[in-house]
Amino acid sequence: MNYFSPDYLNFFKELAGNNHKDWFDVNRKRYETNVKKAFEVFITDLIAAIQKHDKKIEITYKEAIFRINRDVRFSKNKEPYKLNRSAIISSKGKKDKAFPGLYIELGPEHVRIYGGVFQPDKEQLYAIRETIVSNPKAFKKLVNDKTFLATFGEVRGDKNKIIPKEFKEEGERTPLIYNKQFYWFAQFEAEMIESEELLEKTMEVYLANKNIMDYFAKAMEI
Repeated sequence: MNYFSPDYLNFFKELAGNNHKDWFDVNRKRYETNVKKAFEVFITDLIAAIQKHDKKIEITYKEAIFRINRDVRFSKNKEPYKLNRSAIISSKGKKDKAFPGLYIELGPEHVRIYGGVFQPDKEQLYAIRETIVSNPKAFKKLVNDKTFLATFGEVRGDKNKIIPKEFKEEGERTPLIYNKQFYWFAQFEAEMIESEELLEKTMEVYLANKNIMDYFAKAMEI
């Protein structure tokens, strides 16, 4: 199924040079039809497809999709609108940015599909490290899985210079224990947005990281 017309990308390309409310208001009907509604339909179908593999996913598109409006309160960039549409699909939805979920971003520069744990709190991070140390072979098997590596390349994330002493010994053998974030992404050309294979490709990415996502989700059930 083809979810997006060429105007999805055209809208954002034009918005990039006209990122203000006056232009957006003039083009609001265009946005509502070709961007907002089209993205809602796509995310609804993506949620349904993921639900077949994870019964804990019970959210709607409203609980998954982020607003197009930027939070400019603490930013030097005061442009009011994002140049993409994005959503996170997890059992907890967009309200919990720590819990493992599939984050997808569709914009004129690229398609990016992320997985992993981006903002764990102190207790969640400790639980993740504790889980890794309890069975490092299981963790290494997941991060070195051929399909995972071919799809995502590596596990990314900022690191702590200092970690609790009980993790330091294993940290020498498993450097990812020093991470305070654990995430990865696959990137595609923006033209894939107009492809009939968009949903299928997104599901391929999801399945490539489902096992490791489940691993982190279980570790964070504290």
